[in-house]
Amino acid sequence: MVRASLETDFAEVWLEGEISNLRAPGSGHLYCTLKDQTSQIRAVIFRSAAVRLRFGLEEGLQVVAKGRLSVYEPRGEYQVILDHLEPKGRGALQLAFEQLKRRLEAEGLFDVEGKQSLPAFPRTVGIVTSPTGVAVRDLITVLHRRCPILSIIIAPVPVQGAGSAEQIAAAIQALNRLGVVDVIIVGRGGGSSEDLWSFNEETVVRAIAASRVPIVSAVGHETDVTLADFAADVRAATPSAAAELVAPVLTEIVERLGMLTARCQQAMTSQCLEQHQRLDLLLAHMGNIRFRILKEAQRVDGAVAGMREAVRAHLKQAMVNAQTWTHALRSKSPVLHVRQDLLIVPQLRSRVIAAMNHSLKRKTQHTHAYLGRLKGLSPLAILDRGYGILETMPGGQIIRDAGQVSVGEEILARLARGQIRCTVEEVRLDPSV
Repeated sequence: MVRASLETDFAEVWLEGEISNLRAPGSGHLYCTLKDQTSQIRAVIFRSAAVRLRFGLEEGLQVVAKGRLSVYEPRGEYQVILDHLEPKGRGALQLAFEQLKRRLEAEGLFDVEGKQSLPAFPRTVGIVTSPTGVAVRDLITVLHRRCPILSIIIAPVPVQGAGSAEQIAAAIQALNRLGVVDVIIVGRGGGSSEDLWSFNEETVVRAIAASRVPIVSAVGHETDVTLADFAADVRAATPSAAAELVAPVLTEIVERLGMLTARCQQAMTSQCLEQHQRLDLLLAHMGNIRFRILKEAQRVDGAVAGMREAVRAHLKQAMVNAQTWTHALRSKSPVLHVRQDLLIVPQLRSRVIAAMNHSLKRKTQHTHAYLGRLKGLSPLAILDRGYGILETMPGGQIIRDAGQVSVGEEILARLARGQIRCTVEEVRLDPSV
């Protein structure tokens, strides 16, 4: 009954206050408190009304709001259900503009370092604007007047109204994908802030900032400022000014090329004359050089002839010296001495062989004698006569005394051929027993 009474008596109220305790749960509803210096009241903005807000609610924001009074029965609290809000002292669009600008600027979308330079001589210009507005006619007229050979691609889009921002962004992306557009002009003619609002939408601003092709923003008149102007690489005051920035004047380029051609020809002619003069000086100088070369060649011929005579005389004296040295060497040749000594070699060979045979025979006899003595001393010879060597197991110590072993112990007997493993059954320490 309380709720029905309040909703009937206070069906439409206007309040002015400061937003505090703002909450935005996942349901999409907004909850806050409206307060001033003396009082406060809880407020709720249901999702259907929240989606229509052109700006974002913030703590401490002064607003003028319209709604109806009601009671939240589970807690027994009365509250105002708001249907419409306006920022106090500022329009909703202006506040939304400032909020979005701050957020995108913090992301770096407006940084000067990321701006691209416009091409000096573009071949193809893309235009994103309304196909029926004055702006497109001004753009085409100025572009063709300044550069008739320029190609123009128009991406027709609505520039205001619902869905226009998405179509503008899609047109910018489509021109980027073509791969033939050198520069893009995005704009429209003048209008109110509401009419120009599509160029303040976040989707358009992000599409402009992400464009690989340089973009010129030409929205409205010189006094109109949109977020698209901050994101674009270059801002033009009007669409006509954008066309003048983009398109060079073809006649001026032709005139400048003609002037540069004339200057090049003049420079080439002057350079050729200068080179001809240098060539003449070089030829005259070469004539003097030629005379000096001939004179030096004559001196060289004389020097060559003198060297030849000197070489001949030196070779003649060398041949005389060689003959003298050959005669002296032949007189001192050892061939005769070698021939005489060769006659003695067979006798010496026979004597050496006889001495070697005698020495070998004597050494052989000594060797046999030593072998006989060694064989007599070898323990293997003793083993051949039937004896054996006894060793302890393990250890391998030679047994010389019966006391070294005990009954049951294993010993090893080494024979001349092979070994025998034995077990001691009796030990007799007295050899006479």
